[in-house]
Amino acid sequence: MRYMITCLAILPTLAIADQRPNIVVILCDDLGYGDLGVHGHPHIQTPNIDRLANEGIRFTNFYSTAPVCSPSRVGLLTGRSPNRAGVYDWIPESNAPKPDAREQVHLRKEEVTIGKLLQKAGYATCMSGKWHCNAAFNSDKQPQPGDAGFDHWLATQNNAAPSHENPVNYVRNGKPVGRIEGFSCQIAADEVINWATDHVQKHAEQPFFAYLAFHEPHEPVASPAELVEQYAGVTWHPDQAQYYANVHNVDLAVGKLVAALNKLGVAENTLIVFTADNGPETLNRYRTANRSWGVTGHLRGQKLHTHDGGFHVAGIFNWPNGIKPAQVIDAPASALDLLPTACSLAGIDFPKNRTLDGISLASVFTDNNVPIRTKPLVWAYYNGINDARVAMRHNQWKVLARLNGGNFPKRQNLTPTTLAEAKTAALTNFEIYDINTDPGEIVNLADRGLPEQLELVTAIRASYQELVNDSPAWTPVTK
Repeated sequence: MRYMITCLAILPTLAIADQRPNIVVILCDDLGYGDLGVHGHPHIQTPNIDRLANEGIRFTNFYSTAPVCSPSRVGLLTGRSPNRAGVYDWIPESNAPKPDAREQVHLRKEEVTIGKLLQKAGYATCMSGKWHCNAAFNSDKQPQPGDAGFDHWLATQNNAAPSHENPVNYVRNGKPVGRIEGFSCQIAADEVINWATDHVQKHAEQPFFAYLAFHEPHEPVASPAELVEQYAGVTWHPDQAQYYANVHNVDLAVGKLVAALNKLGVAENTLIVFTADNGPETLNRYRTANRSWGVTGHLRGQKLHTHDGGFHVAGIFNWPNGIKPAQVIDAPASALDLLPTACSLAGIDFPKNRTLDGISLASVFTDNNVPIRTKPLVWAYYNGINDARVAMRHNQWKVLARLNGGNFPKRQNLTPTTLAEAKTAALTNFEIYDINTDPGEIVNLADRGLPEQLELVTAIRASYQELVNDSPAWTPVTK
C-alpha cells in the first residue's frame, strides 16, 4: 500500500514568501503526557506551555513516531515511519563494529527531511539541542545535522553530559564548544533566540524554521536549586522535586523563546509546535534513572511500550495569525504530520517517489476541517518492554499484536538475516481497544465478536507487511 500526499494542493496561496509563517518545532525528551498543567498535573507549573495550548490547538490524541528517542526524531524529521529509514531503536555513539551493525545506524543523506524541504523553499533553518540521529556524531563517516538541511546547528549526539547542568558536549556547526555554564534547555533555547534575532535583523523578509530539541526531562536530570526548592513541599523525595523542577525549567525556556519572538515582532506569524519524542522513563529502570518521576496520566505503559503511554504525547499548535484559540481536537494526529503540514504552509510539493506516512493538518488551521486519516498510524518496535511489538491506531481503535506468539526475539537493529525473520513473522495475540471509551487500554475487545474485528486485524497485518517490506537492513562488518 502506498499513499501519496501533494502538499501544494492544500494551501497554494501560501507560497508567497511574505505570507508564509515561520515554523518552530519544540521537542521534549521523555516528557510524560501527564506532566503538563494543561493535561492535569497537580503540581508542575507550566504556564507558558499551557498558554500556547489554550491560545491555539491542543490535540488530545497526538502520537510520536516511536516509543523511544532516535527513531522518534527520524520519523518527525522525515514524515515517514522511522523503520523506512532503518532506525529501529535508540542509537548508541560508537565507531566499533557490532554484531547487529548498530554502529552504522544514521539518518541517511538520501532521506528527505523537513529541514531540507524548507531550506530549498527559501527558509533559513536552525537546529538546537539533542540530535541523536547518528552513531558517528560530528564525524565525516556519517551525515550530520547540516546534511539534514540545517544552516546552523548546536547539538549533542545523545544526552547533555555530564547532566543538564553545565554541559560539556555541545558541538556548534562541527566545532566542539566545551563547557557551557547553565542548564541545557536554557542553552538550547538561547541558541535559537540568538540565531533568530540575528536572522530577523539581517533578513526580515525571509521566513525561518527552528527545530529546538530539549534534552529535558531525560536523565541525568539536573535542575536549578531555586526551582527544586519550590517543589520540596509537594513531593515524596528530593529526586521527584528535581524532576518537577526540570519540567518547570523547560517551561521557562519556552516562555523566554516566545517573549523573544514577540520582541522581534514575528510571533504573530510563527507556528509553534510543542510535543515530545516518547512517553516518560520508568523510575529506576536503570541505575541512573532515579529522577524519572514523569507520569502518563490516564495512559497505560511508558517509554519503550507500544501501549499508548509509550508514544501518546503532547500535541500543541500555536499560530496567532493562522489558528483560532481554545481548540481541543480529539482526532488522532502524529509527529509524522509535521513535515506534510510544513509543506502545505510553505508551498512545497513533497517528492512523489517516496511513501509519506503523515498527512497535512493545514486544513485544521484554515477552516477547522480535520482531515480524514485513511491510512492507519502503525508502529513496529522490536525492542519493546511489553509483549506486543506491533501497534496500530485507526479512528477510535487501538490494535496491538505479538510476533510469532511472543517468540520473536527482541531486536535493537535489523540485519539482512533478522529483517528476513521480521518479514515472515506472523502477527498473533491481538488486543483491540476502543480509545474513545477506554483510553487506558484496559478492556481487550479482541474476543468479543466486534463487527470491526476482522477489518482491524486485516488492516494491521497489511500495514505491518507494507512497512516491513519497505524497511532496510544494516549489514554487519565482517573481519
